[in-house]
Amino acid sequence: MPSLRLSRFLITALALLPMSAVFAQEAWPSRPISLVVAFPPGGVADLTARPMAFALEKFLKQKVVVENRPGAGGGVGNAYVARAKPDGYTLLMALSSVTILPEADRVNGRAPAYTLDQLTPIALVSADPTVLVVRAETPYRSVRDLLDAARANPGKINYASSGYYSALHTPMEMLSLATGTKMFHIPYQGGGPAVTAILGGQVDALASGPGPVVQHIKAGKLRALASWGDKRHPALPDVPTLKESGIDNEFYIWAGMLAPAGTPEPIVRTLRDAVRQAVADPQFRQTMEGAGQPIQYLDQAEFRTFFDRDAKKMADVVRQIGKVEEKK
Repeated sequence: MPSLRLSRFLITALALLPMSAVFAQEAWPSRPISLVVAFPPGGVADLTARPMAFALEKFLKQKVVVENRPGAGGGVGNAYVARAKPDGYTLLMALSSVTILPEADRVNGRAPAYTLDQLTPIALVSADPTVLVVRAETPYRSVRDLLDAARANPGKINYASSGYYSALHTPMEMLSLATGTKMFHIPYQGGGPAVTAILGGQVDALASGPGPVVQHIKAGKLRALASWGDKRHPALPDVPTLKESGIDNEFYIWAGMLAPAGTPEPIVRTLRDAVRQAVADPQFRQTMEGAGQPIQYLDQAEFRTFFDRDAKKMADVVRQIGKVEEKK
């Protein structure tokens, strides 16, 4: 009789195990979530992550903390999330450079700090063309003025970026390749420090997402010469595209949420729904549009297609750029 009771107990316990797993998954999130930004404050990723974290808290009913982990043009923070436990508590607000850096490592003879299959796309939040800016007091009134000066003084015109092969370095290298010009690259730890550098007169030019520079353009501190878009940016309607200047260049600095590969599907589903609600939140939309960053939302399936296509395109671009001489 005792053995029969024990058998019944074991059968009941085993039957309840799947249900217990479901309840454990449904409890997410039960503690604060870390939203990693692989750059210092002030750049596109940070300007997107902070209002996103605030909006997500409304729908997840849990604290979302932005964690800046800069270094290696975004590689340090990206790799940190790629190696994180896939439990939904460590997420990444990535920039387009996330698809560039693994191929850049290979081109430079290094083992990639992370691979793209270590990350799972959740949703695209924004996608803007980079904008070429100079200080307002410079003599450069058009992109042709800047390129002519670069041709007349090879390597003398310098520009800032957020790191080697970053989303601010890559478009400038693309421009140099397309026009046969050479400018001197000065890498910083992120987009925020790069903007500070140009405002402070430390560099001559910068390719930036519109968000960090649009206020300085409107204040008359910076002058926008061109954008890398296929059409003019709505926040900068008077700024021509490079294509309007006869230069076949197009580059977008996008921001999207990623999670470590292997994150359980119920958590991914909850997170996708929360991001979808967040991008529709009036306060989030007002903050993004006020910063000159129109929302370009794509849910997971569409973002996955976008992500894979962008990775292939950027790998080709990185191979064209080739190995760069990193300054010590």
